[in-house]
Amino acid sequence: MQKKLVVISIDAMGSADLAGDLSATPTLKEFKEKGTHVKEIEPIYPSLTYPSHTSIVTGVYPKTHGIVNNTKLQSHVASPDWFWYRKDVQVPTLYDVAHEQGLKTAAFLWPVTAKSKIDFNIAEIFPNRIWTNQVLVSLQASSPLFLFEMNRKFGKLRQGIQQPYLDDFVTACAVDTLKRKQPDLTLIHLVDMDSQRHAHGVNSSEANQAFLRQDQRVKKIIDATKAAGTYEQTVFAILGDHYQIDVSKMIRLNHEFANRGWQEMGAAGTTKRGWEVFAKSCDGSTYIYCDKDSSISPEEIRAVIISIEGIEAVYSTAEVVAQGGANNCTFMVRPRGAIILTMNLMARRSKRLKMTRLACRIVIRLFTAFHLGKRTTKQRSCLKGLA
Repeated sequence: MQKKLVVISIDAMGSADLAGDLSATPTLKEFKEKGTHVKEIEPIYPSLTYPSHTSIVTGVYPKTHGIVNNTKLQSHVASPDWFWYRKDVQVPTLYDVAHEQGLKTAAFLWPVTAKSKIDFNIAEIFPNRIWTNQVLVSLQASSPLFLFEMNRKFGKLRQGIQQPYLDDFVTACAVDTLKRKQPDLTLIHLVDMDSQRHAHGVNSSEANQAFLRQDQRVKKIIDATKAAGTYEQTVFAILGDHYQIDVSKMIRLNHEFANRGWQEMGAAGTTKRGWEVFAKSCDGSTYIYCDKDSSISPEEIRAVIISIEGIEAVYSTAEVVAQGGANNCTFMVRPRGAIILTMNLMARRSKRLKMTRLACRIVIRLFTAFHLGKRTTKQRSCLKGLA
């Protein structure tokens, strides 16, 4: 009998979450006691969601698969594009190999799978530019007919991309697919706890409640294989991609670089094109990039960085590569303790930019509403749920 594999990634779940009393999370407790429990791992560096998930399905480090950060190197953009698309992965993936072997594949918000060859795919992507919307980006990135079908059935569970509703939608879609499609490989990414920890703190009541919800969602997924009659032949891998710590201080390296004339401030705290030195945040540590034609020496850059209070380590390119990181950076800077290195030059976006974005969103919604009016009732209900 051919085995099936279901991978469930609980974003931001770390070993600490599984170390204590798990009586309130009976599903994870049973897996820990009866399955194979890996107590601790050494994560990739930087341990971010997109590089981590890509390493999980490729078996190689970021320097090899190419997803070295969550977002791309776009200094002039307030919200840089994420590495959403499969084309950015530079090596074969687990789902590619499965597809080549004629196996059936499914993925639910698994990072960096947009426009992949996964048979049943709901890609993780969001509208990152003012001229688009969730309907358009989701349809072009995912398996469109499958997404229509899932949204027709379960779209009422969603409230855009807000949690915990999005994970409820994802779980319902995965349960339905495991029952009806019975894929050989299923990748599921649950983000509720990560969102709550970012918003409220690592050990907040909101995060703890999200952990309980994740246990319930895992149970529903497992029960779906029992209902489908595939439980006995299914291997479940339940994992986390990284952990989190609460932070109390931000260091804005680009502010220091701008003061020295190494870059120029753009709109909304961004850095204009043509910089000589730029800090690209990894939501904790940060890559430092130096333009190849710059007259500023790496030694001068390092001296400035280490003079700043709160910096724990500055890794050279060779040291970064040895840890699996990007091979085109000048340095990687690691902060001390509860400090985060961020790349924006200022804390808040300008009021003018906020109003511009709001006006453009209103235009997009009116445009979408106009076109929805031309569709059938069934099509309208599907599209509205995606927005």
